[in-house]
Amino acid sequence: MYARVVAATLAAALGTAAVLLSPTSDARAREDGVPVVIAHRGASAYAPENTLAAIDKAAELGFSWVENDVQRTKDGELVVLHDDSLQRTTNVEDVFPGRAPWKVRDFTAAEIARLDAGSWFSPAYAGARVPTLQQYMRRVEHNHEKLLLEIKNPELYPGIEQQTLKLLGNEGWLDGRHLGRLVVQSFSADSVRAVHELKPAVTTAYLGTPTVAQLPGLARFTDLVNPSYGSLSRGYVSAVHVFHGPHGRRLKLFAWTVNDAAGTRMVAAYGVDGIITNKPDVVRAALGSD
Repeated sequence: MYARVVAATLAAALGTAAVLLSPTSDARAREDGVPVVIAHRGASAYAPENTLAAIDKAAELGFSWVENDVQRTKDGELVVLHDDSLQRTTNVEDVFPGRAPWKVRDFTAAEIARLDAGSWFSPAYAGARVPTLQQYMRRVEHNHEKLLLEIKNPELYPGIEQQTLKLLGNEGWLDGRHLGRLVVQSFSADSVRAVHELKPAVTTAYLGTPTVAQLPGLARFTDLVNPSYGSLSRGYVSAVHVFHGPHGRRLKLFAWTVNDAAGTRMVAAYGVDGIITNKPDVVRAALGSD
């Protein structure tokens, strides 16, 4: 019975010529049939990733959606950084040479604030800092941007979901005006589920390429499935679109990380709802949406 229902629903989905757009969020559907473009860690091909400069660059290029990563310091501050180590994108080895392997959770917020997070990328960005999540949210708000926020390595930071949501609430990002500008995602299904259970109104996304058999379970607490673009096919995208998430909307799919024209055109033809990229201008040009 279940297989017949899914097959019938899939056939209907494939026969649908248009997608109804939600009035509150272009994270929920393709804009005018064109995938949403999300600047990965900000416009990270052109400015140091996850810094305020990177989201400023995305805004300068004309992109409203940015993606970032959140982790927690030794003294409980939420900071924006991709790796669980400070080594790759700061000068931590020079400032704290005896503290390998330089894990985020082993440093206080004050210590991290001393680090240069820009010189590794370019001398032009010397002195850029690792922003706290509060600083980052305030800059996103100032730039009138929208945010795809990844809870990174939640297994290292028990309770980070609740802490992140509390900060977002304190910054005004959990009201009706902001909820359409926010998606919270993670590679951890447990973390995504926790966010949904704590704040059911928040749009959530699961990072990865779950099997089709796993989609019904994920659809109970996630609104989007965001896989690596190399794992995709037209059939997989169509299968994701069959299911409806916890808010009654069709599951959407954002593909990452696409940085060239050929990849852009491929995933757009598959029917993805969004494209996460270090080079948003390249993706926009390939989509013909300049």
